[in-house]
Amino acid sequence: MSEETAIAAVEAAGLTYQVTRHGRVGSLEEAAAARGVEPSDLIKTLVVRRAEGDYLFVLVPGGREISWPKLRELLGVSRLSMPDAETARQATGYERGTITPFGSSTAWPVIADSRVAEPDRPISLGGGAHGVGLTVASGAALEALGAQVADVTTEG
Repeated sequence: MSEETAIAAVEAAGLTYQVTRHGRVGSLEEAAAARGVEPSDLIKTLVVRRAEGDYLFVLVPGGREISWPKLRELLGVSRLSMPDAETARQATGYERGTITPFGSSTAWPVIADSRVAEPDRPISLGGGAHGVGLTVASGAALEALGAQVADVTTEG
């Protein structure tokens, strides 16, 4: 997959978006500054494995991490894991560090942390390639993805 795939998926969803391209960054703050958003508006798309061949995306705001007990309770499961980089690439079509739910090779379910879900809030997601971000309005993006919104993170 590539940034063209991610951009085409955002366009197909009818979202207004901005593409930002930047070089390597060394921190959350540098990445947010490069994309013109607050650190908490830089959203990590994490791939979580429920079972063999069964994954989901979890959208996590910058500065936070998945709360595994909260996520397991929400999903009603006793075990979840993070796949290795190659498995995540096979499940999504994107390399780790570029993953976005937009244009994924499989449309896995999306869970967005409740801190992401402010309708007009600009958020920046991975854009399908290293150093590429897609900035979209949170509410419209979550609606387009059919995301389930829940409190699933903790301070990181």
